[in-house]
Amino acid sequence: MKRKAIFFDRDGVVNFRIVGKYIKSAEDFRFVPDFIKFFKNIKSAAYLTILTTNQQGIGKGLMTEKELEIVHGYMQSKLKELTGSNFDDIYYSTELAENNSFRRKPNPGMLLEAIEKWDIDIENSWMIGDRKSDVTAGKRAGLKTVLLKPAKNGDFPNADYVFRNLDEVFTNLFSKLK
Repeated sequence: MKRKAIFFDRDGVVNFRIVGKYIKSAEDFRFVPDFIKFFKNIKSAAYLTILTTNQQGIGKGLMTEKELEIVHGYMQSKLKELTGSNFDDIYYSTELAENNSFRRKPNPGMLLEAIEKWDIDIENSWMIGDRKSDVTAGKRAGLKTVLLKPAKNGDFPNADYVFRNLDEVFTNLFSKLK
């Protein structure tokens, strides 16, 4: 039986983005507050939760894969402590944007790998991100998409839904799950 899933971008959705820099240590990592509540509700509704994140800081030599693994280990243990669960899987792309790797968003490679591995029902699954590349990757993988934007103005790249934060996403799309 196929499973429903929510794919999350990391920086700007799960944790606060540091503009112009990379999250290179656990000290740099801070959850976006409404993510914790959203994650807990989604897990209780039996969604798989999968993180897909571009991490070209590794490709640029600004951080190591080991440093990224430490950050993700911290994130997973803190998430387990705060919600009782953690991400079912994590996919990341270290490739530089100019290489146009099939795995790097806006290309759907990471999502398609997870869809195949987890036998995901794409018609009942979602990609939630804060950038055009997240929405484009989600669309290319056949998922419904949510773009998080602090203000409802500007260019929205064919996202199915646009909300300011995850509280709005839950209220408008997922509140009937319980």
